[in-house]
Amino acid sequence: MQKKLYKFIPLIFVIIVAFVPLFDLFHSGLPLTHDGQDHVARIANFYLALQDGSLIPRWGANLNWGFGHPVLMFLYPFPSYIASLFHFLGFSLVDSLKLVFGLSFIASGIGMFFWINRLIGAYAGVLAAILYMFAPYRFVNLYVRGAIGEHVSFAFIPFVLFFITKLFLEKNNSIKFISLITSGIALFTAGLILSHNALSMLFLAFALAYTLVLYFYNRNLKKLIFTFAGVVYGFLLSAFFWIPAYIEGKYTLRDIVTGGNEYADRFVISPLEFFAPSWSYGITGQLSVQIGLVHIILIILGIYAIYKLRKKEKLNSKVFLITFLFFILSLFMMLKESNFIWSAITTLQKFQFPWRFLSLTVLTSSVLGAYSILLLKKENKKIIGIVIIFLSIILFYGTYWRANGFLSKENAFFNDIYYSTTDTGESSPIWSIRFMEEEPKAHIEILNGKALIQETFRSSVRHEYIVLAENKTRIKENTLYFPGWNVYINDRKLDTSTEVEFQDELHRGVMTFYVETGESKVKLIFEDTKLRTVSNIISLCAFVVLILLLIYLYLIKKNNEKNIY
Repeated sequence: MQKKLYKFIPLIFVIIVAFVPLFDLFHSGLPLTHDGQDHVARIANFYLALQDGSLIPRWGANLNWGFGHPVLMFLYPFPSYIASLFHFLGFSLVDSLKLVFGLSFIASGIGMFFWINRLIGAYAGVLAAILYMFAPYRFVNLYVRGAIGEHVSFAFIPFVLFFITKLFLEKNNSIKFISLITSGIALFTAGLILSHNALSMLFLAFALAYTLVLYFYNRNLKKLIFTFAGVVYGFLLSAFFWIPAYIEGKYTLRDIVTGGNEYADRFVISPLEFFAPSWSYGITGQLSVQIGLVHIILIILGIYAIYKLRKKEKLNSKVFLITFLFFILSLFMMLKESNFIWSAITTLQKFQFPWRFLSLTVLTSSVLGAYSILLLKKENKKIIGIVIIFLSIILFYGTYWRANGFLSKENAFFNDIYYSTTDTGESSPIWSIRFMEEEPKAHIEILNGKALIQETFRSSVRHEYIVLAENKTRIKENTLYFPGWNVYINDRKLDTSTEVEFQDELHRGVMTFYVETGESKVKLIFEDTKLRTVSNIISLCAFVVLILLLIYLYLIKKNNEKNIY
């Protein structure tokens, strides 16, 4: 019994130290960050859509000065789902967001411990988890940028890598074992994609290279196939999000931010910035891009450890090499010298900021630094070494996990009309202007003709009116048009291409239409397009099949246990 409890001590230690930089989240109010307030407003609109029956919220009804906005379609829904759950349980919107920040931070350390523990050992797992959680860029995301999507994605990639490692290194080749591990790969891959669509591609590129290293180490083709199957299945599980976001993005102004040469102004000016222990709450060009002094020292020691043990640690030598190559690549991609790559591979420009490659730097530097523990042979020396490293991190990084102040806003502020789109306008429909500038006078207005209008029902995705027109009347509904918005008059669906106007230069982006003389029941409903419906079905079918598989494997296990007795 004591031996079993002893095995959990490293994990418990990781969880305890994870709370150290989170104390400012216990402070009342929202930490002042670049995007924090917008994230709360987004979650408020996400939760409103859930309340209105939209299981997959895609429309932010109160955003953009009350004209609505499709931003929810394009920005990572997983953090909003979890925050909505906390809000449903009674937490304020601000506290719900802070809970997501805090719990995902702890989960990232747990995931890193599991992965490196399986690959190298428990002490290396503890060290990797500490380096992963306490890397300076993690606090840029947490207390400077307030980048919830990037922050949460750090919790998923270590688990993906853990399941891949377990699949290849376990000698168990049973279909039951492989199916369970593949399910884990699929679930955490889906979580990664739903947490941050752009960073998921960056992390999965590393996961692919890592998988190939494991394959060439033991040449198990079946496990390689199942690994890829798990990742592909993760894409199927998350299809409801990424397929519409990718394809229907053509109806937005996304190229304003992600196109052109704007990325070229965001390169790290000098490589020295990676090593300078500077800190700032400013924007691009001011925020810290440092690797971290402790991380750099441990990477150097890790190189020495692998050099000494290269003959004994053949697999770890290969893993170290590929990780080091990705580490160097991540630094290079942030410098202007890499511009020829950014220019040639236009997909990279969707990252917006070259310094986003710091996310890959954090992942790789944590693994490289963890190998330094191999220089210590005795258990007590490893424990002392980890304690010294942790105290050094407090000494050198301790000022980074402090909020720059706090914002006090009640739920009502975020539930009301919000004077922003919560992005930089790239999700705005191509027919509208980038940002609205004032609230509409009313939900619905008369442009031409004479009529009385009574609003009978309104939710985030459904607006209903009774219109009593004395003559043919042109109506303006002060909601931005985006594919999925349909107008019904007396239950007849208007042809969007001919009967609904949303490109009028005088009323850019909002829907206008005519009603005939007499009484008309008018409904405007935001519905799924065919593409969204198909994407939803793909995810639903994938989820049902996965659940049935897990139930089947559970029943097999129970049946085997009965047979034993």
